Amino acid sequence: MNKITKQIFTLLLCSVAFFSCKSNQKNNKFEIREGDLFFQNTGTGEIDNAIKNVTATTLSKNYSHVGMAVKKDEKWFVLEAIPKEGICETPLAKFLNRNKNKFNKSQTTVARLDNDYQLYISKAIEYGRERINKPYDDIFLWDDDSYYCSELIYKMFSSQDLPKDSIPFLTHSMTFNDSKGNPMTSWKNYYKIRNQPIPEGIEGTNPNLMASSPHIKFIHDYEKE
Repeated sequence: MNKITKQIFTLLLCSVAFFSCKSNQKNNKFEIREGDLFFQNTGTGEIDNAIKNVTATTLSKNYSHVGMAVKKDEKWFVLEAIPKEGICETPLAKFLNRNKNKFNKSQTTVARLDNDYQLYISKAIEYGRERINKPYDDIFLWDDDSYYCSELIYKMFSSQDLPKDSIPFLTHSMTFNDSKGNPMTSWKNYYKIRNQPIPEGIEGTNPNLMASSPHIKFIHDYEKE
C-alpha cells in the first residue's frame, strides 16, 4: 500500500468512525414513551420544602411531585394530580416550565418502568383519565374520592390485577414529624388552616418513595439538557 493509498484509507476510517458516532448519538437521544414518570422539584415554598423534609431519601435528588406521560392527538401531556385543578392532563411544555432553576432549566427528571410493567401502562392511563376533574387531595388521605400526585400514580397500578407485592411502588406509614418525632410547624399550620387533624401514621406514598422503586430507571434529566 503506497503513501497516498494509506492516506485515503485513513480518511475513510475516520469518516466511518465519525458518522457511526453521530448515528449512535442520534439513537441515544431521549424520546418520551407513554407511561414515563416525570418527577419534579416543584419549588421552594413552605409546603414543597415540608414534603421534601419528611420524605427525603438517599437519592441524589428529592422530589415533591410526580406525573405520567400520555399522548393525545400526537401531542404530549402529563397526567397528574395538582392543587386547585385536581386530576388533569397538562401540556408537556407547561409542565416543564412550571418550575425552573437559576439557569432556566426545568427541574424535572424522567424515569421509565421496567419492561415487565410496560403491559400495564395502557390500563394505568385509562384509570387516570377516567378520574380527570376529580379533586386534589390536600389532606393526603387514602380512602376518599380525591387524589394527591403519587397516590394517583400508585392506584393506576394497584387497581389492576396485580398482587400487592407485585405493584411497582410501595406504600408506608406517612409521617409529618421532624427528626425528633415532633410535628413540624409547617404541617401543624397547614392542617390547622384546614381544620383537620394531622394524619400521622396512615397508609400513603410520596414522590421520593416512588422514585426509589427498584422497578424504575432514571433515563433523562431536563436540568442537564
